[in-house]
Amino acid sequence: MNKKILILGAIYGVLAVVIGAFAAHGLKPKIPTEALQTFETGVRYQMYHALLLLFIGNLEQISTRAKSIIFWLIFVGVILFSFSIYALATNTLTAFNFKTIGFITPLGGLLLIAAWLVLLINFLKGSKN
Repeated sequence: MNKKILILGAIYGVLAVVIGAFAAHGLKPKIPTEALQTFETGVRYQMYHALLLLFIGNLEQISTRAKSIIFWLIFVGVILFSFSIYALATNTLTAFNFKTIGFITPLGGLLLIAAWLVLLINFLKGSKN
């Protein structure tokens, strides 16, 4: 499980840097400043959770079950949250209206919050199960 967590953390980290650079250099002249700031929020949250995965993958104080739950919550949460933000911020560049699927952004946010809560609960338990 630790290896999967570390690999996903590394993938999300690499993608955050690549997507962030693309936004700064490729999207800046094509979308409004407000949309670019929104896009950067998605990148920032993706990187936060990439770092969290790298932390969790190296942590021995929480159970394998908790790590698995956190892995899946972050895996899906980042896709729903960050990637929907990328789509919404670049909505003017495509023919598809991504605002119709905008409801998935807060759902992704809830999954990311849930991952942090699982981590907190395991820290409060204080023992590895």
